[in-house]
Amino acid sequence: MASLVTGGAGFIGAHVTNDLIAAGEQVVVLDDLSGGFKENVNPKAKFIGGSVTDVPLVNKIFRENKFDYVYHLAAYAAEGLSHFIRRFNYENNLIGSMNLLNASVNHNIKCFVFTSSIAVYGPGQVPMREDMIPTPEDPYGISKLAVEQDLKAARHMFGQEYIIFRPHNVYGEYQNIGDKYRNVVGIFMNQIMQGQPLTIFGDGTQTRAFSYIRDLSPIIAKSVHVPEARNQIFNIGADDVFTVNELAERVCKEFGVKPNIQHLEARKEVLHAYSDHSKVQKTFNHKGQYSLEDGIRAMAAWAKKAGVRTSKKFENIEVAKNLPPSWRQ
Repeated sequence: MASLVTGGAGFIGAHVTNDLIAAGEQVVVLDDLSGGFKENVNPKAKFIGGSVTDVPLVNKIFRENKFDYVYHLAAYAAEGLSHFIRRFNYENNLIGSMNLLNASVNHNIKCFVFTSSIAVYGPGQVPMREDMIPTPEDPYGISKLAVEQDLKAARHMFGQEYIIFRPHNVYGEYQNIGDKYRNVVGIFMNQIMQGQPLTIFGDGTQTRAFSYIRDLSPIIAKSVHVPEARNQIFNIGADDVFTVNELAERVCKEFGVKPNIQHLEARKEVLHAYSDHSKVQKTFNHKGQYSLEDGIRAMAAWAKKAGVRTSKKFENIEVAKNLPPSWRQ
């Protein structure tokens, strides 16, 4: 079997690539390295540097490779920042996805696997279930929902099969801990290793279920071989819910430091977000194996070896109004 993995130099994509190769499959990775690192790419995969927004390149890749499956994990997944980079968000997360879907239909891809997000649900729906009506409140969630809807339309019109996963708050090895706009576990670890205070928006009582990558990527990789998964949507991630304050305490404990917290002005964000996973557990006969402590321990060991990452400022802010002050620096 041959698969295309977009975003395979990034976080989740690198793990899915490893799982596919471990299963004996051939993998081509497409990544523009905007958020990932080439060293994350499995050496047994063929790496192509480029973006899903590059239509000629995408079409060339599909012409020159006979793919059975597409795993589309490339995205700029910064929910909060997406309000201020609306055009960039839709060009990368929506239009880029359509470029891939067009090529997949034209080249008779057997199944298109798409990583969406629980951002599609919007506020006030917990635990989030796949049968709920999505009401996203940020451009990132809107773009993800639009791709989901288009996949259903492509199934109806062309018979293109798909599988959609809605992961949430994923952390683990290969994560870009230098990205100050997203991935709170990585942000905390990077701040600790630089001797900086841990920054928390608001009072830290907002709750999330933080999901360790090794509880997700094997399911995503093998999903195309599970007939019951075809043309379905699955929440995937951890069940246990923690406040951001509790997360900070556990990360500090793993690094052997006392919590030094700096509370910033609260953002306009969902206060409580966690999902029901009964559907994915039933379909894949799988339940998460890693506790928060297990996952943080594994990621911390990797982060200490990988070292500090420099946080880069997003240079193409489109709307400066109401941009959090810490994101202006």
